[in-house]
Amino acid sequence: MKLFISADIEGTCGICDWQETNIGTPYTDFFITQMTKEVAAVCRAALNNGFSEVVVKDAHDSARNLIPNLLPRGTKLIRGWSGDPLVMMSGIDSSFDAAAFTGCHSKAGSGGNPLSHTMSTKMFLVKINGEPVSEFDINSMTASYFGVPSVMLTGDEELCEKAKNDLPYIKTAALSRGFGGASFSLNPDDAVALIEEKANEAFSDFKANKVRESVKKLPQQFFAELTYKDHVAAYRKSFYPGAKLSSDPKTVEFRTDDFYELLRCFLFLL
Repeated sequence: MKLFISADIEGTCGICDWQETNIGTPYTDFFITQMTKEVAAVCRAALNNGFSEVVVKDAHDSARNLIPNLLPRGTKLIRGWSGDPLVMMSGIDSSFDAAAFTGCHSKAGSGGNPLSHTMSTKMFLVKINGEPVSEFDINSMTASYFGVPSVMLTGDEELCEKAKNDLPYIKTAALSRGFGGASFSLNPDDAVALIEEKANEAFSDFKANKVRESVKKLPQQFFAELTYKDHVAAYRKSFYPGAKLSSDPKTVEFRTDDFYELLRCFLFLL
């Protein structure tokens, strides 16, 4: 069995400020180590539950955050950005049996995380078929596109609660709760223990075939509404092939019946 893990950082235990999320600042050593420990907990659970291959996509900012030698032996790591439309899911294909997501955060326009956003901090709101979406929503849809079920998620409480409503079989580890510019979080070691516990549950259920056939079906058509914070950016992005400016000068619309074309649009517009 093969597991794909997409690892972000803004939903990592304790993070509440942008300076804590990017390499090369005095604030990041602790948090990239914590991010890696949280990913490692999912990897250990997967390997202990019979997954023979675990591939991790470092999916935050530079994509050079995870500390490779803190991941369990047998784990494979994708660092850097290839530039393809799969973005945070780059490397996934139909050969994978399950997908997991770590360090995830609430969507743009949400109060669930002090660092809430969707793909870009330039965005005020991103909608698909009328529903505001998070990066996890987009990434789990990408997994579904390849027939891969999303079985495990770690991140902030608001995101985890929404994921459980959307995907009843998913296991989640809520590590923090946002309020305004602050976060209320677990002890970092308790967070790692909770993640490993929930990941073991997720992969045990998966082995028992409780979720193997439960890939969420994608809609047949996709209508994206991308609302920027700056109307000038929206005007410029509206010239992407197939896109157009809506009646709101800050919002660009795009329609397609091909999910991969939606991802291609997002690659250039988000």
